[in-house]
Amino acid sequence: MAKLLLKLQRYFRRKPVRFFTLLALYLAAGSLVFLHSGFSGQPRVPGSPRSPAAAQGPGLPYLGVMQLSRGFKATATMPPRGRRHGPWFKSTSKEPSDRGKSRDNGGPRSRALRGRSGREKEEDRARYIGCYQDNTRQRTLRGMSFFDYKKMTVFRCQDNCAERGYLYAGLEFGAECYCGHKIQASNASESECNMECKGERSNICGGINRLSIYRLELAQESARRYGSAIFRGCFRRPENVSIALPASQLMLNMSVDKCVDFCTEKEFPLAALAGTTCRCGFPSTLFPLHEREDEQLCAHKCAAEEFESCGSAEFLLVYQTQVQDNRCMDRRFLPSRAKQLVALASFPGAGNTWARHLIELATGFYTGSYYFDGSLYNKGFKGERDHWRSGRTICIKTHESGQKEIESFDSAILLIRNPYKALMAEFNRKYGGHIGFAAHAHWKGKEWPEFVANYAPWWATHTLDWLRYGKKVLVVHFEDLKRDLFVQLQRMVALLGVTACEDRLLCVEGQKDGNFKRSGLRKLEYDPYTPEMRKAIGGYIRTVDAALKLRNLSGVPEDYYPR
Repeated sequence: MAKLLLKLQRYFRRKPVRFFTLLALYLAAGSLVFLHSGFSGQPRVPGSPRSPAAAQGPGLPYLGVMQLSRGFKATATMPPRGRRHGPWFKSTSKEPSDRGKSRDNGGPRSRALRGRSGREKEEDRARYIGCYQDNTRQRTLRGMSFFDYKKMTVFRCQDNCAERGYLYAGLEFGAECYCGHKIQASNASESECNMECKGERSNICGGINRLSIYRLELAQESARRYGSAIFRGCFRRPENVSIALPASQLMLNMSVDKCVDFCTEKEFPLAALAGTTCRCGFPSTLFPLHEREDEQLCAHKCAAEEFESCGSAEFLLVYQTQVQDNRCMDRRFLPSRAKQLVALASFPGAGNTWARHLIELATGFYTGSYYFDGSLYNKGFKGERDHWRSGRTICIKTHESGQKEIESFDSAILLIRNPYKALMAEFNRKYGGHIGFAAHAHWKGKEWPEFVANYAPWWATHTLDWLRYGKKVLVVHFEDLKRDLFVQLQRMVALLGVTACEDRLLCVEGQKDGNFKRSGLRKLEYDPYTPEMRKAIGGYIRTVDAALKLRNLSGVPEDYYPR
């Protein structure tokens, strides 16, 4: 036996190709046996043998290994009963099967039928009411909206709208979701809603300027009535109150919910309680919501709710409804090529994406990027795909800090953020996505110390390089933008050379968060910075502070610590 093995070894050593060929055939045969045992096994039923021959009965004919390539497609539709068949079997029983129908997926009619069948199964949470016209200037559903050009589904749109208390959810262009309390357009033909959902090919998500609209069932009524208003404060009654707040109604049994519901029905983003009168309107130059009064001036009990305040004729208690202010939602590319390239420069984690959102709303033009981020494109930043030198966008996002890269821009908005907050934000983005969070293991492992050691010096050099090499640099502190958005946004828009009316900027204030803000629910319960890290970062802060003051600019804000 030993001599035979020795001869085989010498033979294959002289002809290694044959050895590897036999080895590959052996592995392939083993893989086929393994796959066959995994897929062709019939579920155990009392009295059923497990051999292939036994499977030849009328229920499950054995088709053999050659059906493998077709078998995997068959797993897309499951039999409606409890029996589960492997992909190498096909049913000859009278159980309903969609395998034959699933091949007919070429035409709009078949897709629409499949979409409608999916809708009927979702009656418990929403009811499909039809295909409707839409217009980019005058939206059919005027509440919140969001886009996802990669993963949009019917359920996701319905869930987001229902969570915010809306009555209707509409899908358009396969990837756009709109919410609202009222449908303000006429019906369209069902055949015009013919675009598949980007994240769910079996369902229809509207069409070009066409909405597939669902009415959200009353399971969400409590969210609509009690969870949809944001408190804005107590404000003095404007001089031309009937112009500033054009809709009003006398309510002898006034409550916050009744006034909010009334203004929501009227499609206004503001509900103002004035004693027994409910007023509705938009933020405007007549009523900008910039000068709050002491809340005690509005502390007059509601007639219908003993523990609620309803304001008075002179001092209004203001809430923001879930109606989206559409005066600043239209965006487009520049009509002609930009003469200058303007950078929106920041260290990673300093709020660049949020600043882009604000600039797009304030100017009505898309922003571009030095890079390409598919996830941001899918969220509605359509300038993300343009080359940064295309000249079609109002400004260009960049984190670059080299002299050559900086000098390629004609002017810049330099966004600076507290390094302690910026480093944590970028660490969360790196390990959790744009609005996600890094895992606990990343904070406690070697990743966080290495990240701080590499990125903290860059925070300082990034600012110093832009101050040194940049042409016409406008410095904006992230903290100032949060604290006084209206004034800081006016400065940024002025540098961009765009005239933005005050009402549009007031609209931006109401939509300032967008979908690009991390929830505060998962904040770390401990300080991740060690004394050594704080000592190093403190030195970088003092260096940047001195460089700003050397150029007659205000230094870093007071909350940059340690000083």
